[in-house]
Amino acid sequence: MPRLSAKDFHPEVLRLFDQYVHGLIPRRGFLQAASAYAVAGVSAAELLEMLSPRFAEAQRVSAGDTRLVAQKVEIQSPRGSGVLRGVLAQPAPGGWQGKETRAKVLVIHENRGLNPHIEDIARRLALDGFIALAPDALTPLGGYPGDEDRARELFGQLDQNKCLEDFIAAARHLQSLPDGNGKLGAVGFCYGGGIVNTLAERLPDLDAGVAFYGVAPDLAKVADIKAQLQLHFAGDDARVNATWPPYEAALKAAGVRYEAFVYPGVQHGFNNDTTPRFDEAAAKLAWERTIGFFNRTLRG
Repeated sequence: MPRLSAKDFHPEVLRLFDQYVHGLIPRRGFLQAASAYAVAGVSAAELLEMLSPRFAEAQRVSAGDTRLVAQKVEIQSPRGSGVLRGVLAQPAPGGWQGKETRAKVLVIHENRGLNPHIEDIARRLALDGFIALAPDALTPLGGYPGDEDRARELFGQLDQNKCLEDFIAAARHLQSLPDGNGKLGAVGFCYGGGIVNTLAERLPDLDAGVAFYGVAPDLAKVADIKAQLQLHFAGDDARVNATWPPYEAALKAAGVRYEAFVYPGVQHGFNNDTTPRFDEAAAKLAWERTIGFFNRTLRG
């Protein structure tokens, strides 16, 4: 079966899927509404299955790749009741020339926890010479459960204020590691993009933040941002894009250094190569811009 793309689905089905993914409608709500667009013997349940991630098919860097070292780590959680688990990926010894170029990047997942796709993103960064840490916000509830539907359900049970403190703790843990050049970046996707925007307000020593289709942070605190920002938006993403104009105005008023890119005609989640919303051309360009940005801001 050829790989599906967003063009293979009715725009309303994609809109409903976006609502479902972000917890705005339940699974049953998606199935009931999408049934009106089920054609040629394809049920609403089959549409949902078609839109769901295919992790194994999209993996680019295996955990056993000898060019890097990837390991499970535990971080002390400020919740006072245990640890935050995550994955740390970095170039293998001798696999990158000079530790002075090895900046650190915090990788923040979507609203499903640390799934295989985000682990793969961390490994991709390692191959570009970065020390990447991807924490799992679902740790207090047992961690990413291996099922996207269950992960979304669990995610809605999290205290987001405590999650933010966990991500801050993860950034501090990453900074405390002995290797690297002292520079810190962060990249996040969807929910994680919004967290990057917020961390930029909360972490005065964050050097660079890249947010993929993330909502705006607290506009009253934008003046606290010291990091340089790179922001990526999908052209067909009304929910997130509605938060951008006031955010951009606040960034300009505060004199924050930023660059923003809109990719016309693509869907929210276009960088996630595990689903049909993936757009290869836009994702390739956005990732090249991301690595180039980190090279300039974290290694320049």
